[in-house]
Amino acid sequence: MSADPSPGPAGANSPASVFQNWEGRPPLSLFPRVFLHSVGGDEVLLCRVRYEPGAEVPRHSHEHTEQVMYVLNGDVEMTVGAETRMLGEGDVVVVNRGVEHSLRSQGGCVFFEALSPVPLDHVADRDQDLVLGPDGGRRHVER
Repeated sequence: MSADPSPGPAGANSPASVFQNWEGRPPLSLFPRVFLHSVGGDEVLLCRVRYEPGAEVPRHSHEHTEQVMYVLNGDVEMTVGAETRMLGEGDVVVVNRGVEHSLRSQGGCVFFEALSPVPLDHVADRDQDLVLGPDGGRRHVER
């Protein structure tokens, strides 16, 4: 089933449909060999993230955003604070606001992540990827 291209009841500030499909849409690349698709609303952003083999994201933190990840396939080594784990299919990790973390995938992986509040640097197309309600995304953060 494909997504209805017409806007849903998303509010006057957003032409995006409440139904989305990432197939055929170009991903956003935040780091070399790291690609993501995202869709979000006023409060949360959902991303499907793909790491090509050898991808690495250096140690960083999200000052305003909490992150919850679920690994779909592959393996990713993740350090959160001072703890390092190898994560695989079915593993979940929570990274609270302001906690430093890094990721590295030798063989590649795919995971979903939910972020709140919505970090706008993870959104490729604000008109198409954000379905805004009455708040109009006023709690979104630039980083």
